[in-house]
Amino acid sequence: MLVASNRGPVSYAVADDGSLRSKRGGGGLVSGLSAIGPESGALWVCSALSDDDREAVRRGVGEDGVRMLDIPAGVHADAYNGIANSVLWFVHHMLYQTPLEPVFDAEFRSKWASYETYNRAFAEALAEEAAEGAAVLVQDYHLTLVPGMLRELRPDLRIGHFSHTPWAPPEYFAMLPDDIARQVLRGMLGADRLGFLTHRWADAFTACCERFAGGLGDTRVGVHGLGADADFLRARSHEADVHERMAALKEEIGEGRRTIVRVDRTELSKNIVRGLLAYRQLLDDRPEWRERVVHVAFAYPSRQDLAVYRDYTAEVQRLAEEINDRYGTPGWRPVVLHVKDDFARSLAAYRLADVALVNPIRDGMNLVAKEVPVVSDAGCALVLSREAGAHEELGEDAITVNPYDVVQTAEALHEALSMRPEDRTERGKRLAAAATALPPARWFLDQLEALRGETGR
Repeated sequence: MLVASNRGPVSYAVADDGSLRSKRGGGGLVSGLSAIGPESGALWVCSALSDDDREAVRRGVGEDGVRMLDIPAGVHADAYNGIANSVLWFVHHMLYQTPLEPVFDAEFRSKWASYETYNRAFAEALAEEAAEGAAVLVQDYHLTLVPGMLRELRPDLRIGHFSHTPWAPPEYFAMLPDDIARQVLRGMLGADRLGFLTHRWADAFTACCERFAGGLGDTRVGVHGLGADADFLRARSHEADVHERMAALKEEIGEGRRTIVRVDRTELSKNIVRGLLAYRQLLDDRPEWRERVVHVAFAYPSRQDLAVYRDYTAEVQRLAEEINDRYGTPGWRPVVLHVKDDFARSLAAYRLADVALVNPIRDGMNLVAKEVPVVSDAGCALVLSREAGAHEELGEDAITVNPYDVVQTAEALHEALSMRPEDRTERGKRLAAAATALPPARWFLDQLEALRGETGR
């Protein structure tokens, strides 16, 4: 079995003495591979993401079960930032300001050529490494062309692809140049089986295929909703460093105050700015909450090599400061904002949450919506965007909002804060149960078993 993804399970750093140090990552794929055991002979093919990673490849330094590809830095930058994150991500999350963007010009075509080169490097490595009839699980929008390329090279393989993002509806997907749209779909349709996080995203893909590619052909489509890793989260959230962060946060929040918690990357789709505007609206409309509630907002910088993301992060900080300046008192800071990534502090905030605010414009799943109810000490109320994939599983016990409606979101925050403790606890239990129904290891193995169970082409 082989897994292919842009980011792998390990990264490297050159130490002061010139030696290379490795660091293992986490996440659902790592958990999934650990579930099948080292005796399976699985191989993870990934890209070198930094100069230190590339140096490790050149020195022949590596870990068992991992093949890191030394794709030229310029090619990777054009493929990753120029196409995957600036075009495909924007299309699937419907983020374009259409009077000005997108512009598919000669520069775009040059970057698309790099995206093709990047995908071909993965396809060739997988073709080289895979045993006869092996199962290959390709991950996400970075590698949409790999299944089709790999099918041409190795028709004997069982090929799956999983999309961790939403999929755009046909009318939005049609923004792509016609030939590029067909190329993406035909690349995906090289797989035996395609996986999506929700039925909504799977249906959108199917609709795109019917409109632009003549249907699905022999490719099967399945849905696997990734859940939270309850055992890991509950154990990790009670370690010493989390207790330290909880003490510090309690001091920042103040005695006896309620908490509205959000933990996100400053990704444009996460809608942090409108979340802050909704909190400001709450303080305007419901002055009884002033000095009684604190918005604990962790907004960890994302993709800061792109100007639009730097500007968005700056706007989050500016608005948080404005709310504190406008409403704050000597003993009360309305917004506690942290922008330095700290997983232990995130878990501490989860444990302290009375209300979790998860209001993305559009999200493939959103694991934060699942993680907070699992970790929250007293059980929390969840204010959840109807555009999050997690809404398909959690909507019944969440307070649903239109992510663009600031006034409605403010009222939802009031409803959540006003919920009786026993109701909040019961809802929190049901949310936690739904959130952990398909933990990462099971999610991964279900895809593998489904792929192996498909009849041949």
